[in-house]
Parts: sequence; C-alpha cells; structure tokens
Amino acid sequence: MTGATPHARGDIGRRVAARREALGLTREEVAERAGSAPSYIQYLEEQVATPGIAFMARLANALECTVQDLTGYTADLPEGTGRAGRDARLTELDEGECLRLLGTHGVGRIAFTTGDGPAAFPVNYQIDHGEIVFMTARDAAVVRTAGTEIAFEADHVDEAFSQGWSVLVVGPVRHVTEPFATRRLQSAMYTGPWAGEGRHVVMVLAPRRVTGRRIVVEGAPGAGGRSDGPA
Repeated sequence: MTGATPHARGDIGRRVAARREALGLTREEVAERAGSAPSYIQYLEEQVATPGIAFMARLANALECTVQDLTGYTADLPEGTGRAGRDARLTELDEGECLRLLGTHGVGRIAFTTGDGPAAFPVNYQIDHGEIVFMTARDAAVVRTAGTEIAFEADHVDEAFSQGWSVLVVGPVRHVTEPFATRRLQSAMYTGPWAGEGRHVVMVLAPRRVTGRRIVVEGAPGAGGRSDGPA
C-alpha cells in the first residue's frame, strides 16, 4: 500500500497534519520533537490510528498545542477558556511584527458600522502587496462600505500556555471591479471563502494604521527568545 484512501484518514491525523503544516514543520522534525519515527507520524496522519495518551501528550507538546486540540475536544468551544498565565505581561508589537504574524493568509474579522449599529464578521483573507484581500457576497453589508474606513482583526490563542497575540488593521476599503484585477486577486486567494459559493466580490483594505499586542507568560515557549514561537 503506497498511500491512504481519503476515507481511511482519521480526525486525529487531519488535525496533526494541519497543525504541523501551520507550524511549517516536516514529519522528521515533529518525530524528533516527540521522540518518535517519521514513519509513525506519516502513519498517524494518513491512517485511522489510536495512539496512547502518553504519546499524544508528547505529540501535543511537539506541535505546541494540547491533546484536546488534537482530539477535537475543543473544536466547538471558544478560544481562551483556560486560566490566565502566571506572571503574564502585555507587550506592544511594531508594524513589521504585526504584518509578519498575519502571514500570507488566514481567518480574521472585519468590523464596520451598519444601519443597525456595529457589526463584525469572520472572513478568509489574503495578504497581497501589503493589503488585506477578502471576498464576499454581492449583497453583503460590507460591500456598501467601499470608500470608507473599516477595521480588520486577527489573533491567535495558545491555550496550553495562556498566551496570545492580536493584530488590528484600520484603513479604507475598496470594491475591486476592474475585470483583470478581480481575476488576479481571485486566483491569488489561497482558499475560497469557507462560507461557501456565491462570494465572488473582491474587497481590499489598505492599511492606514496597524497595531498589535501580545500576552507573554514568563517561562513559556516563545516568552524570551525568538519572536516566532507560540504566542
């Protein structure tokens, strides 16, 4: 057998693979961190496996998350249900670090004012030449905000160490209507909107103000050394 059929892959394997790829790690690197073999990490990702709790704990530590994250126990819960970390401190992030944390794509939230008051919605976004690109439906309320300023926010929570970061971007948003530019941006999107089809309107937010904050817990991974550790 050279590979797993799609139906044979387990939920744990999908979560392990997704977390590993999000951290930019190879199977070899994860195996070294977890004290395992690369072939077993591959088996775990591609087959329906039932690893023991001791190995799951080592694997969660290697992937900088929790066993609950890998088993899906926390999938339907809001982030940040753990206790605050001991000796936590709040630090300001400069614009360069904020943009680095946003990466090339992900899920964030847009916020703007509607006729019914403030509103916020999650969006799949892409960074293109320093601007934030997202797609929405033609009748979405955000389309009517073109030419005004809106806010965009993305964050990350590390449940294991009660750390996290949040980035806020504020700036004018525009509706891209030129056919060539629309096609280019649509094709550049890493993934289409998770909410489904019918969301082909391209919106672009040009950052005017970029701010961010990070909660750091002393002694936790990423607290003192490199800035790209879990946060």
